[in-house]
Amino acid sequence: MSRPQSRIGALLARETALAWGRGGGPLVSVGFYAGVATLLPLAIGPEPQRLAAIALGASWVALALASLLSLDRLFERDFEDGALDHLALSPVPLELTCAVKCAGQWLATGAPLAVAAPIAAMSLGAPPALAPLIFACALVGGLAFIFTGGIGAALSLGARRGGLLTAVIVLPLFTPPVIFGGGALAAFAGGLPWTSGFVLLCAYAAAALALGPLAMAAACRNALS
Repeated sequence: MSRPQSRIGALLARETALAWGRGGGPLVSVGFYAGVATLLPLAIGPEPQRLAAIALGASWVALALASLLSLDRLFERDFEDGALDHLALSPVPLELTCAVKCAGQWLATGAPLAVAAPIAAMSLGAPPALAPLIFACALVGGLAFIFTGGIGAALSLGARRGGLLTAVIVLPLFTPPVIFGGGALAAFAGGLPWTSGFVLLCAYAAAALALGPLAMAAACRNALS
């Protein structure tokens, strides 16, 4: 393996380990997801028909909000202890470093949330036949949430109440994947064509993967200057 590939592999392993162990890792996000699935029946009533009607939308919105919980420390810890300066000066381009940091975050939190998504939706009354599509949408949507959320995390570097600022920045960016993913699931559940919504979700995730690291790197350089 060449040295650049070794550096990228080591960085991915570092970011995944940090994301897994930082503040409970995926347990916080998955616990929040489980809490929504538990509290929602208590709030609107246990009638299966009412729960089934909102199961897909509620689980999808909960996935977006759970993704927010792990974003505030994506760059902040490295910024505070000076590691971000070393990463910016390393031979690996900062854009690629930002992409690897997001990939590690997705492996540690996005993938476990994708596993939990079908379970939460079915616990609220979604039909089991939807489970594979819910899982696929959650995997792709998780990438979109992490790579767009990373933009907000980088823009809020050094700011007071950075977590709140990150949420304000990224919630509008979360709107398209919520619409596309929720629309695909609703269409599939209703027996309507659903592939267009899933394709749009994949296209948004691909755009986030391509453009997100550029914006993150620019924001990090601005915070370090």
